[in-house]
Amino acid sequence: MPDISLTMVVVLCLTALAAGWIDAVVGGGGLLLLPVLLLGLPNSGSAAQYALGTNKAVAIVGTTGAAVTYARKAPVDVGTAVRIGLAALAGSSAGALVAAGMSTDVLKPVVMVVLLGVGAFVILRPAFGTAPSTAPVTPRRVLAAIGLAGLGIGFYDGLVGPGTGTFLVLALTALLHLDLVTASATAKIVNCCTNAGALAMFAWQGTVYWQLAALMAVFNLVGGMVGAHTALKKGSGFVRVVLLTVVFALVANLAYQQWLA
Repeated sequence: MPDISLTMVVVLCLTALAAGWIDAVVGGGGLLLLPVLLLGLPNSGSAAQYALGTNKAVAIVGTTGAAVTYARKAPVDVGTAVRIGLAALAGSSAGALVAAGMSTDVLKPVVMVVLLGVGAFVILRPAFGTAPSTAPVTPRRVLAAIGLAGLGIGFYDGLVGPGTGTFLVLALTALLHLDLVTASATAKIVNCCTNAGALAMFAWQGTVYWQLAALMAVFNLVGGMVGAHTALKKGSGFVRVVLLTVVFALVANLAYQQWLA
């Protein structure tokens, strides 16, 4: 357990609860949890690595709870989700390995531009993800999802992290013709694999505060399960609003880290 105050432990647990809810609905829980971890953990040369590693140990629990909740009630193609997830596991493992030896600051402007493009697209296409498409999902589209949502976004998750669930929801909606709720459900299964791959690397490097992560994970699990129930109950219109909120919050957060922090 790191040397932090009881007040900060409470703040971290409540943040994990809120992050679990956000992550289950549309992804992006790391947007909230990572900055608080960076603030709360002991300041040292390896503080960022411990924040990333501990975040993954927390997130994998909440994501798994959300995935199980979704799988029981949403029409998820588990087979396809698992195939994308296995590719994501390989991608996130590679990303976490690369993250240990490089600065991710160079990626932040690129991610911001992509997110702004995503936000504009969703705003200009109000019907995007509101209902599943009747167009057939070809094997080529499934392969594209494995490559982009699996390997590509998985690599980003291991390398940087925040926004992974949001990127997954958007990619799966576009490539597999899913509505936003089903895409969120599918993304949770994939995200379990990306978290597992990245966590394995951080654990191997010894940069996880396991006791703190276990405590926070309980709150994250509750938040994740409640978030999944909320998305299922409220539907795609609600998920779309949360999606846009998270996208622009991510842009603001990355811009602050890049130029003001």
